[in-house]
Amino acid sequence: MTMNEATVRQAAISRTTGETDIRISFSLDGTGQCNLQTGVPFLDHMLHLFAVHGKFDLDVHANGDIEIDDHHTVEDIAIVLGGCLRQALGDKKGIRRYGNAFVPMDETLAQVVIDVSNRPHLEYRAEYPSMQTGRFQTELVREFLWKLALEGRITLHVIVHYGHNTHHMIEAIFKALGRALREAAGIEPGMTGIPSSKGIL
Repeated sequence: MTMNEATVRQAAISRTTGETDIRISFSLDGTGQCNLQTGVPFLDHMLHLFAVHGKFDLDVHANGDIEIDDHHTVEDIAIVLGGCLRQALGDKKGIRRYGNAFVPMDETLAQVVIDVSNRPHLEYRAEYPSMQTGRFQTELVREFLWKLALEGRITLHVIVHYGHNTHHMIEAIFKALGRALREAAGIEPGMTGIPSSKGIL
């Protein structure tokens, strides 16, 4: 699939395990439309922000063992979303490849930098004042981001430069993630090939 303005860059993946049943459809070139039913309200909120700020269309339906905790559901959603991202990017011809976004949220400043490199990596710098926001465990943010990077085959740097409200810090991360990915996956005017000196990503 060659990436140009006429290409439909979207994917849909289903994944069922003994712990979760996940169905996701994702479009890189959307308008921010969402239908989110993850069973984890805080994750619904964060994915909505990600989609709106990235202008992605995102449909997520998940049934997981949330009676135990949210870990399996959050992790598996990231796995499937990463797979959708990888498929939607196709051969990566014409994309900018790199994206960088700073997002303030009141007292918080977060930054996300992305390289659509085919080399999964996560650098994560965030220290939260609380281990939970509502019932959502903050350690799941890193888990989500790592599985998204791994399955999406992207290098992802996430930094919360400062902040003292846990909710604001995570919210700024997901907004910045959407904006940085929108930039990295965007079509570079005049770019017709793979954005790499090696000719492959």
